[in-house]
Amino acid sequence: MKPTFTIGIEEEYQTIDPVTRELRSHVQTEILEKGKRLFSEHVKPEFHQSVVEVGTAVCANIQEAKRELVNLRRTMIGLAEQNGLRLAAAGTHPTADWRSQEVYPDQRYFSIIEDMQMVARANLIFGLHVHVGIEDRETAIHLMNVGRYFLPHILALSTNSPFWMGMNTGLMSYRCKVFDKFPRTNIPEFFASWGEYESFVKLLVKTGCIDNAKRIWWDMRPHPHFTTLEVRICDIPMRLDETIAIAALIQATFAKLYQLFSSNQTFRPYRRALIMENKWRAARYGLNGKLIDFGKQEEVPVRDLIVEYLSFVDEVVDELGSRREIEYIYEMLNRGSGADRQLKVYEETHDFTKVVDYIVEETQAGLFEAVPKTAGAV
Repeated sequence: MKPTFTIGIEEEYQTIDPVTRELRSHVQTEILEKGKRLFSEHVKPEFHQSVVEVGTAVCANIQEAKRELVNLRRTMIGLAEQNGLRLAAAGTHPTADWRSQEVYPDQRYFSIIEDMQMVARANLIFGLHVHVGIEDRETAIHLMNVGRYFLPHILALSTNSPFWMGMNTGLMSYRCKVFDKFPRTNIPEFFASWGEYESFVKLLVKTGCIDNAKRIWWDMRPHPHFTTLEVRICDIPMRLDETIAIAALIQATFAKLYQLFSSNQTFRPYRRALIMENKWRAARYGLNGKLIDFGKQEEVPVRDLIVEYLSFVDEVVDELGSRREIEYIYEMLNRGSGADRQLKVYEETHDFTKVVDYIVEETQAGLFEAVPKTAGAV
């Protein structure tokens, strides 16, 4: 059965005090409750009270996903402003101290704290998750095995967290290193079949490691409740167009790999340890470094590999109807990642409040003229 390649997108936003430019908890405001009334399950709390998560419905194509996400972002920005806050999209806040952040009062989060203690409390990060519909589970496992290779490339494009607690970390995605402290993260292992994966999950449940497969937080995973592959490696980008371009690239990646698979061809699955080398490089240098081309066994500039990557998926792009959205990646290569742009603002101003202002501005870029307002928008 050919996958539908449907798309679902989840984004996690920061709630910002416009005076201090620090994170501020929103739980006592109307943001979450009104958002839930407008969008039902598509607006959710997250672990910390200064985080708001939104998620699209299952979308047939990237244009539908963009329309939904424009409406979600725009509406939540409006609700935040009505409650004296601003929304910002970046993988970490430049100066926030996790020790002063309140946890959302939910039993699920309290159980995570009980299990992981300070590791959980310190997890003050903001990501982008992209779901692609791969209904046959055996196919999904195969596509996960071969698709892992591209995760560092996708991370490099999304890097948007160079600062942590008022420090320049020297990394373009420090969010990755914060999340590394959790168990069951990073690049997934190779699984020979869906049955082997299921046996792995059952063993973890049986031995008390997890209570369900949602506590497997790999950079790519078969979603335990939806028939999707979920890519979780990305920092949340600042601009909506960046999110849409990355989501379109992820969709095209699975479509291309399925095309090879269904023709009795394949993309070579590489060892997790090798892919982890590239993930480190992507987190450290973003678009400005080099990744290893394992076939050639040599280092290649990331920007060159991204162009090569776009050529690899090009054959399926028109069938998916996503050429315009994917071509924005060339603009991203020219403008630099969110991390590049945050660092540029800081280098010019030496003022973290200016960096936060820039993130807030970029979070809104293009939103209010992108599409006509739809029901539920404010």
